[in-house]
Amino acid sequence: MLVSGQGTNLEALLRAARDPEYPARVAVVVGNRRYAPALELAQTWEVPPFAMPAGDYGGDTRARDAAMLGVLRAASVELVVCAGYDRILSDEFLAAYPDAILNVHPSLLPAFAGGMHAVEAALEYGVHLTGCTVQILEPGAVDGGPVVMQAAVEVRPDDDAETLRQRIHEREWQLLPEAVALWSTHRLRREGRRIHVVADHAGASHH
Repeated sequence: MLVSGQGTNLEALLRAARDPEYPARVAVVVGNRRYAPALELAQTWEVPPFAMPAGDYGGDTRARDAAMLGVLRAASVELVVCAGYDRILSDEFLAAYPDAILNVHPSLLPAFAGGMHAVEAALEYGVHLTGCTVQILEPGAVDGGPVVMQAAVEVRPDDDAETLRQRIHEREWQLLPEAVALWSTHRLRREGRRIHVVADHAGASHH
């Protein structure tokens, strides 16, 4: 799992994975900030945390991404989850996990794509409805990959960025574990840009 901040989606996934019936486990947590609270959270849950800021690689983000790939492969990671990860991944990284990188974005994509201020942008634009999206990351436009799942969140007249972000987070905490479970049980089928959920069947666990 790739993180930058508080780790609330990480915690939602860790809680889901406590259930023996849940088909995935969090193998490692990699952060691009040395003191991200999400890394402390991972340690608390006894998941190996790795702090890999670009500064450790001379500011070369491609070198850092290559090093991250090494960490993920060493842990036999099959699915990468980006939750609040605030850096654009290199094409080489994306190509290493085709259709196997899930990203959580706090808007109904393609609305308010391409940045870390989607909640503020929704308020500024005056929309009455926003939400969150779990998508597959791939080379090309930022936040431009196919949509796996979405959930709508009403924008209330008295909302500010914090109150709206909190309600979007609450939907993300439900959506992300569900999307990971669908991927891990081979229930996501891609046709072009469309992702279809297929009927349940036995599938192997993934990390």
